[in-house]
Amino acid sequence: MTQRENRMSRTEMDNLDSSFFAKSLLSMGQTMSTTNVIMQLANPAVGYGVAHSKVENGRLDKHPVKRARTTASYLAVAMLGNADDRRRYRQAVNGQHAQVRSDETSPVQYNAMNPDLQLWVAACLYYGWEDIYERVHGPLRGADREKFYQQGKVCGTTLQMPAEAWPATRDEFTAYWDDQVSHIEISEEIRDFLLDIANFGYAPTAIQEKYGPVKLRRTIGYLPQPFREALRVEWTDDDQRWFDDYVGRLVEQERRKPLWLSQIGFRMLLWDVRARVRTGRPLV
Repeated sequence: MTQRENRMSRTEMDNLDSSFFAKSLLSMGQTMSTTNVIMQLANPAVGYGVAHSKVENGRLDKHPVKRARTTASYLAVAMLGNADDRRRYRQAVNGQHAQVRSDETSPVQYNAMNPDLQLWVAACLYYGWEDIYERVHGPLRGADREKFYQQGKVCGTTLQMPAEAWPATRDEFTAYWDDQVSHIEISEEIRDFLLDIANFGYAPTAIQEKYGPVKLRRTIGYLPQPFREALRVEWTDDDQRWFDDYVGRLVEQERRKPLWLSQIGFRMLLWDVRARVRTGRPLV
């Protein structure tokens, strides 16, 4: 069978089962959202694509609340939604992504519709949600590890990433991940952009002063070491002890909650997406 014959159709991708992977969609995952942004933007093409985006109403630094809603809604649609939800959200995101492309003044070449860049973003999302799942439920092993991983491809197939681009096994994903991480690079411009977001730099001064230090510390805490080094931030033993205690309390809270309660925020976002479709309001 040829590669073309082996490809999944768009309909098949939109109907992928994600019920097991969706168990990672827990409320504490919101505490690592900025960490995931940093990981994604450590790829220079993604970093400059976001920082130099000409889509003003979708910029992370200028419309953080809206961007947080649309990103979380994407996760809700990809992991909890049905084929129709995925199709509609992809069409809406395509309209934004089609405008995000480099020009002659760009430091690097980028195009938000590029499936390879979407594979990297999907890989970062998968890495983060696997991390959350294992912190709460323990290590994934054997058949469960592979099933969880295979369902995780919805992070990319909900957009333009073909299913065949997803590394074939969880072990192959590790090889892909390690190779990509060896090439991450964060320029001074992107570093300043990311640290400003991590410090609540877009918020009023009172919020920055009250919540910025904790947000920055937990954001760096979730980062794998190569990303800390690329971001050029210090991380001490005291920082690690603080982070372990912080996350430990979140994990205990999650373990006491029923899954429906932990996911209620994401399910409300999925309801909002469907309500927007019914009333003709923009999804993104």
